[in-house]
Amino acid sequence: MSFPAEILTAERDVLVSRWKAAFHREPPPRVHTSLMRRVLAWQAQIEASGTKTPFSSLAQPPSSKAAPLLPPGTRLLREWQGATYEVLVLPKGFQYGGKTYTSLTAIARTITGTPWSGPAFFGVKR
Repeated sequence: MSFPAEILTAERDVLVSRWKAAFHREPPPRVHTSLMRRVLAWQAQIEASGTKTPFSSLAQPPSSKAAPLLPPGTRLLREWQGATYEVLVLPKGFQYGGKTYTSLTAIARTITGTPWSGPAFFGVKR
């Protein structure tokens, strides 16, 4: 039995399994089986034709993390309210004030006491 014909009669657990294989993630909660069938059939047609769609990226496994913006060893300086703050970029995070942080945003929040975008606070372009 071919894949599109199989999904017309498949049970929900089979559809969920096919969805995970096609999109590398769970289907949306409470999605109706008829919609799952249509989406999976459409995806099978796209794969058979080799066509790219705006949704093709959904079928790709999610990347673990984006490439780091700043190379390790980079020093970021920021003057704020009359004081100068220095942050060192590490291979897995940032160092400020003798502590290691996972994000610039956490450091910006520590410095300012308010929610700031770390890259915006330190002037890092994306």
